[in-house]
Amino acid sequence: MREAADVRKGQAPDMLEREEFGRRFRERFHAPAYEKAHAAIAELEAIAWREYAEGNKAPETRRAGRGHADPDYELSLDWLAARERVQRAAERHRDAASPSRLLLVCGSSRNDGTCPGEMSKTFRLCGIVRELLAAEDPALEVDLLDLSLLSSEYGRRIHPCKGCVSTAMPLCHWPCSCYPNHGQDQTGDWMAEIYERWTLAHGVLIVTPVYWYQMPSGLKLMVDRLVCADGGNPDPTSTGGKDPKKAKALELEGWAYPKHLAGRAFGVVVHGDVAGIESVRRSLCDWLEWMGLRDAGGKAKLDRYIGYYEPYATSHRALDRDEALAEEVRNAARAVARAIQKLRAGEPLTADAGLEAPRPK
Repeated sequence: MREAADVRKGQAPDMLEREEFGRRFRERFHAPAYEKAHAAIAELEAIAWREYAEGNKAPETRRAGRGHADPDYELSLDWLAARERVQRAAERHRDAASPSRLLLVCGSSRNDGTCPGEMSKTFRLCGIVRELLAAEDPALEVDLLDLSLLSSEYGRRIHPCKGCVSTAMPLCHWPCSCYPNHGQDQTGDWMAEIYERWTLAHGVLIVTPVYWYQMPSGLKLMVDRLVCADGGNPDPTSTGGKDPKKAKALELEGWAYPKHLAGRAFGVVVHGDVAGIESVRRSLCDWLEWMGLRDAGGKAKLDRYIGYYEPYATSHRALDRDEALAEEVRNAARAVARAIQKLRAGEPLTADAGLEAPRPK
């Protein structure tokens, strides 16, 4: 098909020169403690340069085998391990005998283990949720995903989405195959674990502050990287890995846009100080609904100010005083927990359950 061959090129920069590559590599070893290891660092730099120059994205692969569009394609062992985790999680999620599970996402980048020197109010709100559910629904497993670890824990990172979807939906693989990229030093991607945790969950409650009218950067990174859950391709061999021509042709033949996380319940709690709470709450709810998750009701979608136009220095005290907000957060948790029960019992949450979109994307 002629349209599929229309791949636009010309933006990517040239590869780094050897000197610049070395400068960037050595930046992480500037501390005096590394001076005695100068020769070892130089040896590692030479190895890293070869990996970079050769574009060695996946140093360990194996033949895809039966069940794939191209059984002879060499699949990354990293990706195969991530896929296996997601598949096992999906089986547990579908098992009627397995415990119900709530993924509780703490969206703040603050915690007292890094520069702010103080815990976040978001974490405290998550604590209210955990305490409430432990008392009222102890059979519900609560998995706290604290995204503040991105700013405080050594080596913890979520790499940015590369936008494969905008070339063609089948180029976006489920789970994401863009990372790790060993030759580009794009390793240690937390999303390999996070995909598993979202898949395990029967419901999701996101609690987040507002940063400059938007969600925090760590939360946005996760949101972007979950694009592969909405229409992503579970078989990278069908696109020859990252071949844009093959992916475009496959999409133009007709793509089903599978929603890999559809059917889970959700709630959202957004807090701020003076502005932005409504737009962040709407964008998160719209995103979750687009992915096919189910709204747990009006009380599960909350936006509130804490210490409106009061000093930041006393914002924790403002939260201490706001018992009404604490109860609203408890109600959001109750709503999602009850929605999980209904969904697992086969009861629809909305009147449009079962209706198929005429234009899936």
